[in-house]
Amino acid sequence: MPKVTSASASRAGSKTVSRLAPVKSATAKTSGNGKSKVVATVTVKSAAKGKTVPVLKSASKPVAAAKATLTAKAALAAKVAATVVAAKTAAAVKTTTTSKTTANTVSSKPATPAKVAPATKTVAAKGSTPVATNLKVSTTTVTSKTTSKPTAAPRTPVAVTPKAPVAVEPKPTAVFECPKPNEITSIMMATRYLMARPDFERLRPAKYGEETFKLDRMHKLMDLLGNPHQKIKTVHVAGTNGKGSTVAMIASMLRASGYAVGVYTSPHLIDMRERVQIDGNLIPKNDFVDTVRSVAKAAEKLGEQATFFELMTAVSFAYFAQQAVDIAVIEVGLGGRLDSTNVITPLVSIVTSIDLDHTKLLGGTKALIAREKAGIFKKGVPALFFEQDPEVDGVMREMAQAAGAELRIVNKDIEFSSRFCVTPDLGPHTRVCMYTKNSRLEHVPVPLQGEHQASNCGLALAAVDVLKNFGFELPEDKLTAGLAATKIPGRMEVVSHRPRVLCDGAHNPAAVNALMRCVGAHVPYDSMVCVFGCCADKDIAEMIDKVNLGADKVIFTRASSTPRAASPEELQKLFQERSGKMSQIARTVPEAIDMAIRGVSREDLICVTGSFYVVGEALKYISEKK
Repeated sequence: MPKVTSASASRAGSKTVSRLAPVKSATAKTSGNGKSKVVATVTVKSAAKGKTVPVLKSASKPVAAAKATLTAKAALAAKVAATVVAAKTAAAVKTTTTSKTTANTVSSKPATPAKVAPATKTVAAKGSTPVATNLKVSTTTVTSKTTSKPTAAPRTPVAVTPKAPVAVEPKPTAVFECPKPNEITSIMMATRYLMARPDFERLRPAKYGEETFKLDRMHKLMDLLGNPHQKIKTVHVAGTNGKGSTVAMIASMLRASGYAVGVYTSPHLIDMRERVQIDGNLIPKNDFVDTVRSVAKAAEKLGEQATFFELMTAVSFAYFAQQAVDIAVIEVGLGGRLDSTNVITPLVSIVTSIDLDHTKLLGGTKALIAREKAGIFKKGVPALFFEQDPEVDGVMREMAQAAGAELRIVNKDIEFSSRFCVTPDLGPHTRVCMYTKNSRLEHVPVPLQGEHQASNCGLALAAVDVLKNFGFELPEDKLTAGLAATKIPGRMEVVSHRPRVLCDGAHNPAAVNALMRCVGAHVPYDSMVCVFGCCADKDIAEMIDKVNLGADKVIFTRASSTPRAASPEELQKLFQERSGKMSQIARTVPEAIDMAIRGVSREDLICVTGSFYVVGEALKYISEKK
């Protein structure tokens, strides 16, 4: 629709217009408060050369006369200006009508101010072909109504094409302000408050150090909350890979032995409340809202902004103290030395396997990363680590000695062994044996699949053995029963059987390699379609090489929940440089899942991996489809 102002209004009558585009009129009406607004528009009409076309039929008092004149080609670049003067509104309207051989300029005189809403609309006279027109005026919304009737059907619609793209003012996007502490009265407001904080999980900081990760800020927050972390007994778990699995096995064994066990982990897959659990149950919504509100009130007094992870860690400590759990198993978020969880003094500190991950932040070698992880060691607190290579073992011993912690390395200082076997009841699995002064555990089945889980299980068994020295009663039969009941979402989790879909949050080369080996040993299939997406700050080339070991086809995608996600196009490019296998691109995780489902048969396997963000979106989509 051609851009129209109130200047288009004319006295009743007709004007002779040659080869003009369809014109839509507007009627200005004065309301009771003296302001003018458009209340009616006229159906589009078009006219051939020499035809007389009613340009406007006024529904009220005449306000202006519109003249249409044909100009020469020399006036092609002339501007069409119409100025509408109102108390608070001004709009400039340009309309350029072009055809194959001529250019026409229609000019309008200023008229009584009228406010017209921006619109892009296709209209047509009765019995004619619709003609697309553009309208840009002020941002005030008005009501339009057709008030004139078409007089004749046009011969041939003439397109209205502007010289250059018209800058249409976008509609304002809803921006939610961070709620104040006293406004946190619902789960939505609590989530909004937390998501408004700096989140280094989703957007990595440019620099890692005391300036960004301030333990003194976390200590101050704990003081303001009454130091809830000092009111609970804890187990602290750090490491590159295996933290979540080790936490899950320890918690399951303690729970089976009759203790109330809090668990704090990260990241979450679907629901933020997954991070804070007691006895396998997510923190209730009401308790979550109340705890976030109390933590937010304390954070207001810090004098600086706390991060998302600091606040979530504070929520977990406050909730566990409030519920008086017997013990809480706490997983480190990033590194260890400067992590928000490192304000606790646990009964035992554990470091799982060390590998290359977050190298831009923690260091480019295993030795440097090991130093950051071993930063959780504390004076007088027993420390556990599973035997690795001599360099890493040496760093661990050095850091433990400097901290004044007694370090025991499983498979060196603690007798341990493992073997892979197949039985009718459990199928392929790993069994472990461990001998200490307090325990003699033989041929205990590892509850989680994969040979890499043997070392995690050894650390979990060693941890509960240490807890016996602090008065925890942990009978062997209950320990083994609790161990067997271990479940952990997003790790070798089969979420669908028809088609078969397996999700695993492997997010670095070592983890992806372990996943592919594990799938090959435990999951029979004809062909594997891998849905893969990872974060851009990972060792992508190495991860893709590991994916190539097991996948027959790869669908590259990205998680929409993190700005750190790598481009699917870049992932595919790297894959094609390394492999001749088939690959595709999907813009979203749901699209990738659907694409994979369409391309597999009953005996095939879909494996979703690369990051916990991709796995979380896959789990949510699949559960909604069910």
